[in-house]
Amino acid sequence: MTKQRDSGPVHLPGKGGGALTPDALALVNTIARNGSFAAAARELGKVPSALTYSVRRLEDALDVLLFDRSSRQARLTAAGAELLQEGRRLLQEMDAVANRVQRVASGWETQLAISVEDILAMPVVFELVQAFCEARDLREPPEPTGNGPARAPDKGPPTRLRLRNDVLAGTWEALLSGQVDLAIGVAAEMAHPGGIQIQPLGDVPFVFCVAPHHPLATQLEPLSDAQLVHHRAVAVADTAQRLSPITVNLLPGQDVLTVARMGHKLEALLRGLGCGNVPEPMARPHLQAGRLVSKQTLRGPHVARLSYAWRAEHAPAAEPGGADRRLGKALQWWLTHLRSPATRQALLQRHAGPLTP
Repeated sequence: MTKQRDSGPVHLPGKGGGALTPDALALVNTIARNGSFAAAARELGKVPSALTYSVRRLEDALDVLLFDRSSRQARLTAAGAELLQEGRRLLQEMDAVANRVQRVASGWETQLAISVEDILAMPVVFELVQAFCEARDLREPPEPTGNGPARAPDKGPPTRLRLRNDVLAGTWEALLSGQVDLAIGVAAEMAHPGGIQIQPLGDVPFVFCVAPHHPLATQLEPLSDAQLVHHRAVAVADTAQRLSPITVNLLPGQDVLTVARMGHKLEALLRGLGCGNVPEPMARPHLQAGRLVSKQTLRGPHVARLSYAWRAEHAPAAEPGGADRRLGKALQWWLTHLRSPATRQALLQRHAGPLTP
């Protein structure tokens, strides 16, 4: 059976068959995430009755009720919540296995996938990409042909890079699910299972900002929650789909404008559409130019403590003081550069400015 993820037809066997297929777990996850059968049907491009029928067949096969249908919302029962929790873990493990078996057993990886937390400096990331693509000496020397000198290797390593931006728990989820090999900017306090290696990246201080024409700009500091709750907050959506999303500094009952990227949040703040915390290095030029105003709050400054992590399971130990031979050569290259304090500092601080050679 072809593996499906939140799209395409949902095939569930009848009673007596294996009811807990990846498609069934993905379907329950999609309905729970959207909060209703109708919203899940729109995401999957189906009619709600098709989802209702599939869920009823699953409930019959398991002889449990997964969703409470007494209201317009699709609320999980206790049994449904347990199924979803365990199902998400199983889906992550299945995705991780599928991604691992596609890797090349030795030498250069066919592809290296990297997740970068949205608050890091993308100009520095692309400097690293450029250096990687131009690293001629990373290729193995060519074998002599017997008909003269050996042909010079092609420029750069043979590994295809695949970059993605993630937010909060989404960066960690991308690594755990096997969607990426390296995650740069995961929350340092996240508990990690076996097979995951993690190293500190550094701290990113945040500053609470509003536009000069925003009502909070002229209020006395420090601002209390009772003051903030009456003003719209701008938040960046966590990209996690299966892990519990992280919410930072949002108040109950507060109006929220949710955007997809930190750059979008900064634009909304500059337009006076709300208030919120942004990385100080990103806000710095706007604060210096007077386009934003920083305000102290009773909650105090927020600091994000970040790390970088990679998959290194089922491998022999590395040689002391040497390269980690457990890993593909492309991942080794990135880890070597991330060990540089200058590189880590640049990722945390240098969001603007010209690219260096």
